[in-house]
Amino acid sequence: MSTSVQDLLAKPELDEESRTTKVKHFLGDYGIVVIFVVVFVWLSFNAQNFLDVDNLTNVVRQSSIIGFVAIGMTFVMITAGIDLSVGSVVGLVGVIVAIRAPGAGNAVVLPVLIGLAVGAGIGFLNSAMIVWGKILPFIATLAMLAIARSAALVIADGTVKSDLSTPFEWLGSGEWGRVPIPVVLFLVTAVIADFVLSKTKFGYHVYAVGGNEESSEKAGISTKRVLMAVYIICGVTAAISGIVLTARLDGAAPLAGQGYELQAIAAVVIGGTSLFGGIGTVRGTVIGVLLIGIVLNGMNLLNISSYYQQGVQGLILVLAVLLNRWRTD
Repeated sequence: MSTSVQDLLAKPELDEESRTTKVKHFLGDYGIVVIFVVVFVWLSFNAQNFLDVDNLTNVVRQSSIIGFVAIGMTFVMITAGIDLSVGSVVGLVGVIVAIRAPGAGNAVVLPVLIGLAVGAGIGFLNSAMIVWGKILPFIATLAMLAIARSAALVIADGTVKSDLSTPFEWLGSGEWGRVPIPVVLFLVTAVIADFVLSKTKFGYHVYAVGGNEESSEKAGISTKRVLMAVYIICGVTAAISGIVLTARLDGAAPLAGQGYELQAIAAVVIGGTSLFGGIGTVRGTVIGVLLIGIVLNGMNLLNISSYYQQGVQGLILVLAVLLNRWRTD
């Protein structure tokens, strides 16, 4: 009889705990989608011209530039790492590509290959400092942020490089039907990255290393190779962003890409990737990128000063981290 009474007394508490768990699971799976829909609907009614096709196309086009960086950052953050050098990589690759594009024998292929090689090389150097040098990712990539930015300024001599070849400009300004080429490239990159993370052995290893690096090593996973691979991937996606941005603007400034690391990290965290590793998806990151894009666009349409925009991004990042921590506690 006493056991039965205890069970009855405990049942409401269990039900409440079960409801809380269900809410956390719902927020983990669909929270970002709900927030995106709410913000989109609110702006539809309150921001003039927000639903115009040209405006929405422009939002997606601009978001794709940050999107490339965020996709690579997703791989790194799932392993519980971080890459602060991505904005500088965008600027450095842009400058190098802008110098090579005019007059190149093949005005598209050669500059693109050079840019991708530079991004991969910087990713390799980041991983070498982290894996072999045992330097914390924050410190290693912060140092690379300064080195890459300095290299961009030296190579460009502090000036803007412009007048690219017309075929190269197509990467940033061309369209496939009515869809901008940057958006097409972003979607293709996102699909490939999502497949790699969710359907391949390498993707499984990325999650395993982020979940518990020591246990992964004991299980036979080469954690060093995984870490090297994710930082190289991040360097390559940052290079793609630099290439597309340069083609879009028909030129490159050595200071291009400043602040991209903040936007990319914010998009990844908003999309549900844990700062502690082991959790995250490319699909969530894509929604996070678009959410930041429509928020910034909405602020412009509502004539809110640009001085507030970085503050809003920081606030969104803090809220995303708090939500992430709450649902994983």
